[in-house]
Amino acid sequence: MDNTKREHFGSHLGVLLAMAGGAIGLGNMWRFPYLVGKNGGAAFILVYLIFVVFLCLPILISEYAIGRRTQKNAFGAFRALSKNKNWSLIGVFAVLAAVCVLSFYCVVGGWSVKYLVESLKFNMPQLDSSYFNGFISSSISPVIYTLIFLGMTGGVLVLGIQNGIERFSKVMMLVLCVLIVLIAVRSVTLPGSSEGIKYLFVPDLNALDGKAVLEALGQSFFSLSIGCGTVLTYGSYVNKNENIIASSLKVAMFDTAFAMIAGVAIIPAVFAIAYMHGATPEIGAGPGLVFITLPSVFNEMPMGGFVAVLFFATLLIAAITSAISLMETFVTYEIEEWKVSRKKAVWIAFAICSVLGIFCSLSQGVLSGVKLFGQNIFDFFDKLSANVLMTGGGLLLVLFVGWSMKKEDYIDELSNGHTNNVPLWLLSTIYYLVKFVAPVTIVVVALANFIL
Repeated sequence: MDNTKREHFGSHLGVLLAMAGGAIGLGNMWRFPYLVGKNGGAAFILVYLIFVVFLCLPILISEYAIGRRTQKNAFGAFRALSKNKNWSLIGVFAVLAAVCVLSFYCVVGGWSVKYLVESLKFNMPQLDSSYFNGFISSSISPVIYTLIFLGMTGGVLVLGIQNGIERFSKVMMLVLCVLIVLIAVRSVTLPGSSEGIKYLFVPDLNALDGKAVLEALGQSFFSLSIGCGTVLTYGSYVNKNENIIASSLKVAMFDTAFAMIAGVAIIPAVFAIAYMHGATPEIGAGPGLVFITLPSVFNEMPMGGFVAVLFFATLLIAAITSAISLMETFVTYEIEEWKVSRKKAVWIAFAICSVLGIFCSLSQGVLSGVKLFGQNIFDFFDKLSANVLMTGGGLLLVLFVGWSMKKEDYIDELSNGHTNNVPLWLLSTIYYLVKFVAPVTIVVVALANFIL
């Protein structure tokens, strides 16, 4: 493909919001608050922040740099940078990871669509655990909502980079930020919410254990979408005058700030309702925190019906912005490697993810007895993408940057040809973190995931 005809993001703001949108997703809205609740609150957040700054940010910068330097898809980028074609395996991991993640992610995105519809009908009283379990185990309704979610995602991508992804991100990320702040303000003004705020911001290091530290590291990878090609793909659409380090830092800050505000929006509200009833806050309930616990919280909260609409609209927007980046990783690969039009590439991605998504959805019900390595189809895709493809792709990425790519080429890309006045000590620090610290840490996490 002739890269002179390649689309690019039209502005610095467009780059920042598109990349932030790719990182911000369902993981920020329910996975982060759930892990915070499960692992001791503020102490977990402190460890999470350390991992984001000293490990994940350098890897994010590296993936971004590879994409911009080559101006190619996840597969073609490594083929272009290395004489050893075996490094293209990294791109295979990335594209497969994006497809696998989207295949089960779109199911949860469909749940978000459904719950937004129910919240608009002010049906919070009926959205209990029985309703949720009955809905996700159905053979028709969740499949329909899964396809609706994928259709919304594909509809943005058909419009292209500037008219689709960038324009959507500029509008929706602004809406997303306003909505989550409104929910957070309502949450912290509830009677009894102060204990939830304390839980989030006053560390108790005694609450930490080895598994909590590992989960903090895993969440930092998951939250910034490392290892699934989305950062590389978006980086390939960035102009050469963009400051990679500054942009990456802003994306990481944006993502972390959103996760923190989401925590403020959710956890104090759960504490407040528990306080009203003299009960124990249920903040470690996984997916149930969003789809079971929160509806009951909204049902008892003053103006809860309105807050529920805001929350599930926020959840859906966050889910779509991440799904867009995942599907675009596959779409870009198709366009450049299969030589097809964008429209056709989107239709192929939609068809493949629809089939896989349907199987993932049905595995919650009629296909629950079908097991792959002891897990249902939904959980299999979840584990395969997180523990094998994303972890393996991330490891190969840092090994490539640290041990195959020339250091001077890496430094040249980060410094924009030594024109952006980034100190040499900072560039070298980032390089050595990627070369030595990142591979060891990823291997430890990968082994721990199998042992613990």
